[in-house]
Amino acid sequence: MATIKDIAKKAGVSSATVSRVLNHDNTLSVSSEKRKLIFEVAEELSYVTPKGRKKATTASKYKIGLIHWYSIDQELEDPYYLSIRVGLEKRAIESQIEILKLYAPEKKDLSYLKGVEGIICIGKFSEKEIETFSKISEQLVFVDYSPSEERYDSVVIDFEQAVIKVLDYLLSFKPNKIGYIGGREYAGKDQMPIGERRESVFKHYLMDKGVYDANNIYVGSFLAESGYNLMKKALEKKELPDAFFIASDSMAVGALRALHEGGISVPDEMRIVGFNDIPTSSYTIPPLSTLRVHKEFMGQTALDLLLERTEGLRTIPKKVIIPTELVLRKSS
Repeated sequence: MATIKDIAKKAGVSSATVSRVLNHDNTLSVSSEKRKLIFEVAEELSYVTPKGRKKATTASKYKIGLIHWYSIDQELEDPYYLSIRVGLEKRAIESQIEILKLYAPEKKDLSYLKGVEGIICIGKFSEKEIETFSKISEQLVFVDYSPSEERYDSVVIDFEQAVIKVLDYLLSFKPNKIGYIGGREYAGKDQMPIGERRESVFKHYLMDKGVYDANNIYVGSFLAESGYNLMKKALEKKELPDAFFIASDSMAVGALRALHEGGISVPDEMRIVGFNDIPTSSYTIPPLSTLRVHKEFMGQTALDLLLERTEGLRTIPKKVIIPTELVLRKSS
């Protein structure tokens, strides 16, 4: 069984660094590349925490499946979904639940999950994928997605109120020309486009206020590199917005770098507000204002929903909407 020393040796770091990274110590000063490498090595070596090993020696109460629409590499690039999974796994350990994980399932054999009590699906999936999952188990719970609400449980956030919180805050400043940087997502083997709620609410809310400008909308993918490239594109224009709402903190990190390189002072010349409140958000320069999403709680709630159904406490599907919190730091 792999140990922290094994991971440290392969990753080329100290055991203390590995321990702090795996325990999600946000005060640790370590590059995102090194943090990603440590998680990758831990996954490769099938590392299990001491607490997890102790739980594994006792009989599991239930065995459930976890299907993640991301690959391991994609998850490490987007801490949003990583945090959801971590929250779920912590609750599973507490409840003596064994989890069988499957990443990026479109090319995988789902027979690995046969016999589970139910499946928690993290991310977005096509109708075809969902029907395939339902053949393994009818007890499906979706996190960050809510398909077939009359049939399946789901855990989502209130995107509309979240975006309105940000826009009301930014509109309180004068002048208040607001731009948007966001991404698009696609589900399934055929890459079916999924509607982006943040972008839609942004557009219609500012149209109602009479301050919407389509020239200040930039769309790519939810990654730091995309945020950087889109902000560079925005900087090519003569007139810039007074503020940008950026639909993910990962994108905002890239955008802040582009602004720094372009000599634009944040927040003096441009205010920036992100979305998610990933661990690095409070350590950017300047620290990033953002919409905090209670990601670990979303994962915990998903497991609670599955247990309710598994233990026969209800038969009616339930959709849980988790509130968000506006966290103001120096970028705005």
